[in-house]
Amino acid sequence: MASSLMSRNGVEKNDKTFHKFFETWLAEQKQELKVLVSASRDVSKGNNNVVDERVLVPLIKRVIQHYEGYYGEKSKYIEEDVFGMLNPTWRSNLEGAFLWIGGWRPSMAFHLLYSKSGLQFEACLPQLIRGITTGDLGDLSPDQIGKVDELQKKTIWEEKNSSEKLARVQESVADASMVELSHIVTQLMMISGSGGGGGGGKILDEEVEANLATKEEGLVIILQKADNLRLNTLKEILAILTPTQAIHFLIAAAELHLRLHEWGKIKDATTTTTITNHNHLI
Repeated sequence: MASSLMSRNGVEKNDKTFHKFFETWLAEQKQELKVLVSASRDVSKGNNNVVDERVLVPLIKRVIQHYEGYYGEKSKYIEEDVFGMLNPTWRSNLEGAFLWIGGWRPSMAFHLLYSKSGLQFEACLPQLIRGITTGDLGDLSPDQIGKVDELQKKTIWEEKNSSEKLARVQESVADASMVELSHIVTQLMMISGSGGGGGGGKILDEEVEANLATKEEGLVIILQKADNLRLNTLKEILAILTPTQAIHFLIAAAELHLRLHEWGKIKDATTTTTITNHNHLI
């Protein structure tokens, strides 16, 4: 992302602005995780589902609102700098390697659910064999599994649709108009002896800007749709789960997100140190 840019309403923005919001949001998620873990421990001590729902449902709603706040804020910056939001500088290289259209792949939520379900099923197998329900993700009902399966199919279809739309926008970088403009500007730069910049004069620069703007608009729509799919997938999964199961899912999601971010930062710092030391030896 460029060090600074002008938004469409003329307000100066830079990548540090959303980066600061993200770091604050991340700190809040860490606190939320502690509350979620504490709630899950309290629930495991009792068997009163009515009490569980009275305590857990408001907590689940607060966590959902926290995610909604993230995507709401992100949407504002997508309009101002879609290129920067597709290549977030506040993410580590590790996280960046697994991004799908500027964020986590929605279908990943199902892999997370089934992974956590399998782990909890194995841990509580003796109780389940004796007919003792655990109430966690290891105790999904056939009806819940069926609903999750249908949602997963729908989500994968929507993912594929967005991926294909993104591919068409990416391919348009090499359309006839872009190829012609790049050729004309290159020729003018050679004639003028210009070593950089637009080199095509005001009229050509405006034409380049207008051409890129149409592609930018396409990316804005695709990224916003991808974020809507991410948020809706989360909400729909939680709607299938019981409050207790939802708490366990949200814990697993927060743990994975926070740990990947931390591991990525460590790897980035290690890589930077290694490259610096190597350069000193040359």
